[in-house]
Amino acid sequence: MGPLLGRRAKNAAQSARASRIAVAIVIGILVGGIFAFLYPHGLFSWDHASQFKGGRLTKSIIQIGSTLCESSERISMLKSDIADLSSKNLELKKHNTELTAKLKAAEQKNNDEYEVMVVDELQKAGPFGSVKGIRTNSIVLPDDTINPRLSKILKKIAVQNELIVALANSNVKSMLEIWFTSIKKLGMPNYLVVALDDQTVDFCKENGVPFYKRDPDEGFDSIAKTGSNHAVSGLKFRILREFLQLGYSVLLSDVDIVYIQNPFEHIYRDSDVESMSDGHNNMTAYGFNDVFDDPSMGWARYAHTMRIWVYNSGFFYIRPTLPAIELLDRVAERLSQRLPAWDQAVFNEELFFPSYPGYIGLHASKRTMDRYLFMNSKVLFKEVRKDGKLKKLKPVVVHVNYHPDKLPRMIAVVEFYCNGKEDALESFPDGSDW
Repeated sequence: MGPLLGRRAKNAAQSARASRIAVAIVIGILVGGIFAFLYPHGLFSWDHASQFKGGRLTKSIIQIGSTLCESSERISMLKSDIADLSSKNLELKKHNTELTAKLKAAEQKNNDEYEVMVVDELQKAGPFGSVKGIRTNSIVLPDDTINPRLSKILKKIAVQNELIVALANSNVKSMLEIWFTSIKKLGMPNYLVVALDDQTVDFCKENGVPFYKRDPDEGFDSIAKTGSNHAVSGLKFRILREFLQLGYSVLLSDVDIVYIQNPFEHIYRDSDVESMSDGHNNMTAYGFNDVFDDPSMGWARYAHTMRIWVYNSGFFYIRPTLPAIELLDRVAERLSQRLPAWDQAVFNEELFFPSYPGYIGLHASKRTMDRYLFMNSKVLFKEVRKDGKLKKLKPVVVHVNYHPDKLPRMIAVVEFYCNGKEDALESFPDGSDW
């Protein structure tokens, strides 16, 4: 019995070991199947070209090296692109600088050499009778740095970037009072006196009149305080330039003017300059064909000429455009020369004379104001006051420009048009006594 029991125990142990081995094999097969199902390509992405060589994974090395090469190439490409963009940026900056220089050069008034810059796109002409040229130039970009103090004043008093401006010193105090009183009666806030001396500043303060006095300027101050009417009149072209650069349209006004209606309600604003005429009828105010006779020419003795009486440089509306600023520059430059010149004559010559060999004319648009609405004193005293129908018309302004006895005639204009005194104009002669 003893040996038999020993053999049975040994066989049982061997059976148990075999069972454990079998279970282990089964478990191994199951785990292997699961991994095979979940990771068909193995735990690591080897392809069929992956081989062990010298104990190293050559495929991994190839892949890593390839990635590094691609990164280097991409960095090189980016560096190249950045270099190209920097080069183009420099070219654009250079081009922009050149364009800026050209624009500045175009603003300079050089009569010997002009650079033509065409900015409009080509257009087809429309049907007969439908073509209209450009009449209204674009305004300039306002630049407050030109005169910050004046800019601050204008922002307070201007209405829709428009205002009336008059230059005055203490020599015209009485006329100035009539001038701003007539404006105040119309309820207009947008007017300004450019005071040429301290007395005028004090006078404006006393009467609640908006004013502006320039910073000290030796040459300017000497003319402003002691200069004649014509000398003082020449200063306005220098002063007006700053108003236009700041982006404001100005109705420049002498002080020998009475305001009866709001002038801004009767301005067209379609031209660089819109001015009162010195003409006394439709022909002289708006232009006419004048025939010159030269008998020595026989058959060709008659030569036709175009004529118009001058614009009044003491009352005109000017817009902030490049041609308008060029006009002011030209007139101011000529008036600053030692040769004697009348500002009104220079103003009209620069505005109307065309280009010709050796001279470049001003390319500015212009409009003549209605001679009955914007009335000069010749029209009033020679025509209107003698006509029953015309006396019923209500002008916008009356400019006492044709007569030296300005103050009494201004008072009479106020009496006639503002106070209803019908005979207020009767005592004056058509012209002056001298």
